[in-house]
Amino acid sequence: MIKSMTGFASATGAHDVYSWSWELRSVNGKGLDLRLRVPDWIDGLEVDLRKSLAAVAARGNVTLSLRVMREDSTGQLSVNTDMLASILTAMAEIEEHAMDRGVSLAPSKASDIAAMRGVLDQTTADQDTKPLAAALIAQSATVIQSFDQMRQSEGAALDAVMHAQLSEIETLTAEAATIALARLPEVTANLRRNIANVMDNVDGVDEQRIAQELALLAVKSDVTEEIDRLGAHVTAARDLLAAGGAVGRKLDFLMQEFNREANTLCSKAQNTDLTRVGLALKALIDQMREQVQNVE
Repeated sequence: MIKSMTGFASATGAHDVYSWSWELRSVNGKGLDLRLRVPDWIDGLEVDLRKSLAAVAARGNVTLSLRVMREDSTGQLSVNTDMLASILTAMAEIEEHAMDRGVSLAPSKASDIAAMRGVLDQTTADQDTKPLAAALIAQSATVIQSFDQMRQSEGAALDAVMHAQLSEIETLTAEAATIALARLPEVTANLRRNIANVMDNVDGVDEQRIAQELALLAVKSDVTEEIDRLGAHVTAARDLLAAGGAVGRKLDFLMQEFNREANTLCSKAQNTDLTRVGLALKALIDQMREQVQNVE
């Protein structure tokens, strides 16, 4: 089975005081490019995720984002005694200056002092991240499986489209062979006429050069080789699709060969019907090549 390089999956989860959200997506790429945005304070997480993704994806630009959030309700408040001493000293000095000038200050409340920056510290107990990492790895398997299933589903759709296109190419190739056979008398007559023109002007011309020119005329009008190669390419493409796996690059190369034979067929056509078929082949091959760009 072939796969598409396009896929997406997302999920959310929670464990203890942590909650998180996943987003995994991929688009076309020449090779495999894994881009992970995961918390670096969770030991070993990125390494495991890379291995898991590389096991299901051979090509494509794959982006995995993981956002982890922690509840702060478990934190404890503690008094920063040094900061408190500094603030109280400053307050006593302020009150003394106020009294010297006859200014009455409202009494300070503990809540006012506690609200000052730096008086209270919120401490969080150190927590082992191994249970969190284990929970994330466990859920990542489900996320990656969903991602891979989407790529497989898209690949199945691509497979159906390309098989239909190969059948059309096969039909057009057969039509080209029929037209080429039907035009054979016309081609033969043209070749004989060209030979006669050459022989009428044979005086002073190298016989070897004449033979070369006649051979060139014959080759320029013969499309048998192009038709045979197109048929062989159809068989090769079907074999690749049947083999499955990461065959996108091989299919892309094969599409270049398809296009080359269609171009040559058009250049040799010398016939309206054969040119029409050649142009139809080129258009169909371009459409198929667009599909191939999505194959892993």
